[in-house]
Amino acid sequence: MPIEQRASGSLGRLSEIAQVATRHGFGYVFNRNRLGDLLGRNGRGADDTSPSDRGRRLREMLEELGPTFVKFGQLLSTRPDVVPPDIVAELRRLQDDVSPIAFASVREVIENELDLTLERAFLEIEETPVAAASIGQVHRALLPDGRVVAVKVQRPGARERIDSDLGLLYQAAKLLRERVRALEFMDPREIVDEFARSIRLELDYAHEARNAEAFRRNFAADEEVVIPKVVRAYSSARVLTLEYLEGTKVADLELEALSAEERRTIAQRMAETWMTMVFRHGFFHSDPHPANVFVLPTGALGLVDFGQAGKLTHEDVARATRLFVDVATENVEALPRRLRELGVRYAPEREPELRAELQMLFDRYYGARLSDVDPVQVIRDVFQLIYALNLKLPSRFVMLDKAIATLASVTQEVYPDFNVFEVARPYARRLLADRFRPRVVAGRTRDEALALASVARDLPYQLSDVLERMREGTLQVRIENPGIDEIDEHLDQASNRLSVALVVAGGLVGSAIIGVFADEGPHVAGLHFLSFLGFVLSGAFGLWLVWGIARHGRL
Repeated sequence: MPIEQRASGSLGRLSEIAQVATRHGFGYVFNRNRLGDLLGRNGRGADDTSPSDRGRRLREMLEELGPTFVKFGQLLSTRPDVVPPDIVAELRRLQDDVSPIAFASVREVIENELDLTLERAFLEIEETPVAAASIGQVHRALLPDGRVVAVKVQRPGARERIDSDLGLLYQAAKLLRERVRALEFMDPREIVDEFARSIRLELDYAHEARNAEAFRRNFAADEEVVIPKVVRAYSSARVLTLEYLEGTKVADLELEALSAEERRTIAQRMAETWMTMVFRHGFFHSDPHPANVFVLPTGALGLVDFGQAGKLTHEDVARATRLFVDVATENVEALPRRLRELGVRYAPEREPELRAELQMLFDRYYGARLSDVDPVQVIRDVFQLIYALNLKLPSRFVMLDKAIATLASVTQEVYPDFNVFEVARPYARRLLADRFRPRVVAGRTRDEALALASVARDLPYQLSDVLERMREGTLQVRIENPGIDEIDEHLDQASNRLSVALVVAGGLVGSAIIGVFADEGPHVAGLHFLSFLGFVLSGAFGLWLVWGIARHGRL
């Protein structure tokens, strides 16, 4: 049964959500947008709180509503094109952390998925999880061959609960679309669709296993980054078994006990790792949360939780590299062109304004220590620029934006004096040098030659097809203009009004002539009956014309 149908009986839960929203200061939103019927008697007029701290209150509301809504808030934090900057900054702080489930439920899931008893599958498994989130939790275990592993187990009923919550979100999106005029510029259902795709991928541990294997291949030759190996025989769609990383989560580091140089090294290594993912691999971990990054005894970084990953094409990587090099080398004049290459859209006449705003933003933060910079304010400034200039962001870079924002926050916590440009400058130089290595140039030349050869091969066939269609008289040229239908409609209206006006004028003139020259026949109010009838009909048509013009608001 479709989600939308299953949601038909969920008005009670929607009302509960509305009550929670009211407690957190959003009752005015419901009262202003014809949603008061969801509040019930106790919720009406419950608050008149100022919306000045709305971001914080929205974050607290989503945390109270539960895990699915926390994840939905995390998605909204990646959509600066539809969510105001102050709310985006607060939603970035949402954490997916919940109480663990009973071990009996863990045993049941593992035995059902692996078709083995827990005692046959593992020599031992710790009942207390090392991590717990809304979809699953992780237990440390020992395999029969002696390997220590981390077993990620999906919570029982997680898929059903998420499907139910998605149904509520679809229903809420429908209500918002129908009743909230302020949201007419967007389609709430599309955002719920995006969230549904994302969270369903997280529910599929086989997808996460493929991501983990891809990261492990990419960093196979890098001794400073460790990706745990997937144990395929002990993995399924609801159970994922990985090599256990013996290290300390960045979130659990005793930073006061580390020297400044050690903290700087960790922050620098994290920054370089994600730069490598984005600019060399085109495949990046999109959630560099401090609980997903380990510092191993060797000093290397270990990464876990591969459910969310972003992918860029070769062309995306090349364009992003050019943008990165220009930022790192202070070439602000080239930034608008680089943004256009990446797919950012804005009105051409606003390019000077964009360049000036970028220069101001660049001057404000370039070279500053992270301890002197408020990350929340940086995010607000960037997103305010997006709003002010009406920039259109490519959706494929939304996940990258989230990863960069999270990474900046984590590196600031580890080493407040860390300056990302200390890493960016030499890294940009290496990227630039790599682009002109003989092997890379040869590969690029080969790819472009193959593409041109493909075009040259297809051109004669395409030309023959066009000539054949011209000979048969079936060639059609289609011209699309977004405003042509509106112009056609206006012309129809104008011609109709002109026709009615001519009829009115003709009726008035004819009636006047009859009134002057016709003496015989019936008269009404001193006028010949035909003349009187003509004046009445012409007047009626005239009033109809005036009413139509007034209704459309223009003469």
